[in-house]
Amino acid sequence: MKVTWLGESGLLFKNDKITVLVDPCITFCDSDKSFLNETPDAVVLTHTHAHHFDPAALKCILGVGNNVTVLASEGAYSMVLPLAKGDNPVLLSPHTVYSINGVTFYSVKAEHTDRTAIGVIIDDGEKTYYVSGDTLYNFDVIDDVLDLAPDGVDYAFLPINGTEGNMNAKDAADFAYEISADRAIPLHFGKGYKVAPEEFDFEDALILSPFEEKSLS
Repeated sequence: MKVTWLGESGLLFKNDKITVLVDPCITFCDSDKSFLNETPDAVVLTHTHAHHFDPAALKCILGVGNNVTVLASEGAYSMVLPLAKGDNPVLLSPHTVYSINGVTFYSVKAEHTDRTAIGVIIDDGEKTYYVSGDTLYNFDVIDDVLDLAPDGVDYAFLPINGTEGNMNAKDAADFAYEISADRAIPLHFGKGYKVAPEEFDFEDALILSPFEEKSLS
């Protein structure tokens, strides 16, 4: 699987089976990078806050006859319906499972101010990729992840900003150890945030650069 970080918590996953866009914000439309050469097969929306759900960004993709599958939290689902004309909106509550092109999506709890927020585990048959969305360190969330991935996830993408209802860098590192992540990737840092990725003290941390495609093996 290859991944591109789109800033904030936006991610683009791609392999020979599927292209998945997670939580695109306005930088998706504003960027002049050619990171997306075709329409994604699926868009995942973990919740409704602006750094994750931006109608202007979604209008680049939805409602233009591409038949995109939109996997959305309960709050995001109602907001995306007017945008997703001709697409396939799917409501993701915690513990919902949905498969596309041989890739399986498992939704899990998130502990956030948007009480319908979710995280998602993407299983491509070879590796598991857990995107927490916005969440605090929470034992119910940890239990949810380990119920689905009892041996731990291969890659965990976690917020470290410590504001807006998110884990700080220390809590995120502890969380990554608790879910037995092989590799962990910090998100929600950079411009506007008073946290550096180097504060994420996880032994096998992977720090991504915005709009640079990275192969995960």
